[in-house]
Amino acid sequence: MNTMVVLISGRGSNLRALVEAGLPVAAVISNRADAAGLAYAAGRGIATAVVPHRDYATREEFDAALGQAIDAFRPGLVALAGFMRILTAGFVQRYHGRMLNIHPSLLPAFAGLDTHARALAAGVKLHGCSVHFVTAELDHGPIVMQAAVPVLASDDATALAARVLAQEHRIYPQAARWYLEQKLVIERGVVRVKGDPPQQSYAP
Repeated sequence: MNTMVVLISGRGSNLRALVEAGLPVAAVISNRADAAGLAYAAGRGIATAVVPHRDYATREEFDAALGQAIDAFRPGLVALAGFMRILTAGFVQRYHGRMLNIHPSLLPAFAGLDTHARALAAGVKLHGCSVHFVTAELDHGPIVMQAAVPVLASDDATALAARVLAQEHRIYPQAARWYLEQKLVIERGVVRVKGDPPQQSYAP
């Protein structure tokens, strides 16, 4: 199985889920030296690196430096796990077909930020999360797996986010494993898994 590099900007809860699922995380890289996930990774004996985005005058210069840091570990997969940077088209092309992201909505609904508040404001009855391949269009790459949770009358954004996050921790390791086991096939922009296991789940 190939290894993976995980990119984070903060606490790294999805990083923890990937590591605790036994996936081969070769390194964790952050754009922030104070990202709590770096300490977690170091404590697990995983290599870490910091590429501070504020050290670079342009997105292109930052992405070039980030790419060099990633390539030093020769990963088969790059996994974004709360990495709060918009990537340039050139960077996305560099890792085309081998970069995944976890997004807290049922894409294509609610791409971008503040997904839980927006879902509540829209009055949707199902919300959730999606693992998708990264493309140049933000949060619009081919979807690998989704999990849905019911929106409750008592929900605020915090409560809804917590239930969605629990599902993120469940489906991201599964999607990454499928990729590393070479089970994902993209046909006309649609992802299927060899053997046809379920690519969706529903939380009670």
